Amino acid sequence: MKFWNKKIASFIAVGGMFAAMATGAQADEWPTKTVKLIVPYAAGGTTDITTRKIAELLTDKLDENIIVENRPGAGSTKGTSMLAKGRGASHVLLMASPGHVIGPAIYPGIDYDPVKDFKFIRNIIDVPNVMVVSGDSPYNTVAEFIEDAKNKEMTFGSSGVGGSLHMSGELLKSMTGLNLTHVPFRGSGESVPAVISGDVDFSFENLPVAMPHIKAGKMKALAVTTAERSPYLPDVPTMQEAGKGYGLETFKVSAWFGLIAHKSFSEEASLKMQKLLDEVIKTEDFKEFMKTRGAVAGVQAGDDFKAFIQDEVKKWAVVAEKANVKK
Repeated sequence: MKFWNKKIASFIAVGGMFAAMATGAQADEWPTKTVKLIVPYAAGGTTDITTRKIAELLTDKLDENIIVENRPGAGSTKGTSMLAKGRGASHVLLMASPGHVIGPAIYPGIDYDPVKDFKFIRNIIDVPNVMVVSGDSPYNTVAEFIEDAKNKEMTFGSSGVGGSLHMSGELLKSMTGLNLTHVPFRGSGESVPAVISGDVDFSFENLPVAMPHIKAGKMKALAVTTAERSPYLPDVPTMQEAGKGYGLETFKVSAWFGLIAHKSFSEEASLKMQKLLDEVIKTEDFKEFMKTRGAVAGVQAGDDFKAFIQDEVKKWAVVAEKANVKK
């Protein structure tokens, strides 16, 4: 019996070794055909530009071609729905952003689960939104703004209903109980001038959009929405810092961008992509790109990225219901 036990143990050990070798081979072999990166927005926006930069820098690291395909519609939910259906799932990735976690809360009849139907590979960059007022505004801090807003109605602009800029304002309203009225515009080309002119009292803007106007003195930055201060505006506090004592200690919003795949996407391919993305993010080329977007590198991957998404889905569902935001 001892002889047979030793033989069995030997077979098991050898079998385990071959299984490990097979797993490694699968990771090395992927991809076996062209990789498609879906952008669930129109060409030319931040999601599209970021995806194309990632595709460019990944091209030399993969043995197959990478193509970028725009599938816009319904606040990113149209393109995301296509991914959820799983066609060509082993070689299709999607650049997700806040629309992935906000969309299910405001678009009725979504035919996918934003968490269960996907594999979460890596968050690539985070871009803060900035709470801004006109350069001529009497407010210099979030506390000054809130104190005045307790006694009157305030208006805030955004580039459209349901985006992270609009929802940042709704989150502020929800957490403080202030009387804030949303004024939607058709893009930042309209919302930014409305803040500068004082037609609206404040807005949340993406950092790269707001930065030139802040530097020119046409806007004042009261706070950034990320949990950490931005290296591009180091003297501007976070909303958590600036809103301490006003119920904003947990306020956190970022325009994040990360790659996701269909839930059937293999773990081996996912780990390979995480490794390659780690390498891409550390390149000088991508570091320079992040500077142009006011971005910092994302840190979450795999299960940590998934947990972040779960929390964001819950957060925006509550905010959207309270504000009655529907498309």
